[in-house]
Amino acid sequence: MNRIKIIILKLTPNFILRRFLPFLNRFKFLIETKNTQTPITFDMWYQQKVRKTTQNANWPIHQTSKVYKPENIKCGIETSPGYSPGNYIQAMGKITIGDYTQIAPNVGIITANHSLYDNREHIIKNVEIGRYCWIGMGAIILPGVILGDYTIVAAGAIVTKSFDNGFVVIGGNPARILKKLNKKECIFHKSEYEYIGYNKKEK
Repeated sequence: MNRIKIIILKLTPNFILRRFLPFLNRFKFLIETKNTQTPITFDMWYQQKVRKTTQNANWPIHQTSKVYKPENIKCGIETSPGYSPGNYIQAMGKITIGDYTQIAPNVGIITANHSLYDNREHIIKNVEIGRYCWIGMGAIILPGVILGDYTIVAAGAIVTKSFDNGFVVIGGNPARILKKLNKKECIFHKSEYEYIGYNKKEK
């Protein structure tokens, strides 16, 4: 949004914005994401896009989360890294996250670490997370990790290596396979309205 529009929005009382914005095509996400896994609320949008208290990404970010270099992140449908409180997403390298993957509070995902021999140097490796994954509270995913579809990461897990075949539950430090999932029982659900951040999938 340009500066003039932001000034107008700031000057307009919130009770008026809450009532009328959802009826404008540009703000349909306020209604159409309501029953999804990552509903976009008026307050979240207002804090991020009008008051500018969180990062300027194309998806909602909680005011207590930090997303570093969002331009290096590719999100899928209903996937918003930083949506939950206390997330730390560091995308010095590329991060790719598939459709319908959810990230719990206090999760860390990083793509760079310091060199063991020169802490001024960053060693950067991309991170890839598949579709329909669940990253549990307080889990940490380290640089270079690839997680396949339907990888469930237990709370507090430290993921140091890839599980690119997916369909597993992993946990511990370092993370290891705790259970293999039956692919036939895994549900690949879809929402009525499919949004990638603030935009409909087709856009």
